[in-house]
Amino acid sequence: MVRVSNNDRIFVLTGAGVSAESGIPTFRGVGGLWRNYRIEEVASPSAWRRDPRLVWEFYSMRRRVAREAEPNPAHLDLAKLEQRIGDRLFLCTQNVDNLHEQAGARRVVHMHGELFKSRCDSCNRAPFADARTYEPPAELPRCECGGRIRPHICWFGETPFEMNRILQALDGCTLFLAIGTSGVVEPAASFAAQVSGRARTVYVGPEEPANRYAFTERYLGKAGELLPSLFEVVERR
Repeated sequence: MVRVSNNDRIFVLTGAGVSAESGIPTFRGVGGLWRNYRIEEVASPSAWRRDPRLVWEFYSMRRRVAREAEPNPAHLDLAKLEQRIGDRLFLCTQNVDNLHEQAGARRVVHMHGELFKSRCDSCNRAPFADARTYEPPAELPRCECGGRIRPHICWFGETPFEMNRILQALDGCTLFLAIGTSGVVEPAASFAAQVSGRARTVYVGPEEPANRYAFTERYLGKAGELLPSLFEVVERR
């Protein structure tokens, strides 16, 4: 049981294991391969420059898979916790699907981008909602400026989004929870160590994470089974 007091500020980091419980593949978990391509070969700036059609084929597949998925109890319980304690919960996800939002979460920070958004690779046009799939031999999308429309995803070699907000929330948290994340992908893998010693650090997931040394508490199992009974919230008086 994880006790949440009136004064706690909670930083929740969710990873691929949470989405996997809704049927979305963890590509690292299957050897990091897609159609005999390593994920780095279809999810990097160099891949985009080399073969944007192949990149869009990969992300179109991901969009189709994510559209079929539904929130699981872990998503729903985190949304309920947000409704209960408001902005004292900072929900940061490494996942690019929108299952947290489908569950009802309102303040989700997607550090690795959003699968159902796109942006121009040339101009400063803001990212925009885009659930379409782009399949060969269809024409790949272009911006009004002439640039190519790319997935709004943080690729290998790029800086994650919202890092200033994330670091500020880490500095202010008193309770850090990592849920369904392997503790391998940086910079998120270092978050627990960054707050260790001044904040409680809790891990929830089916397997021990690579950064297990950074956690004071570890609960092994599916997040959808553990989260609904994990929190004890002290009501404000």
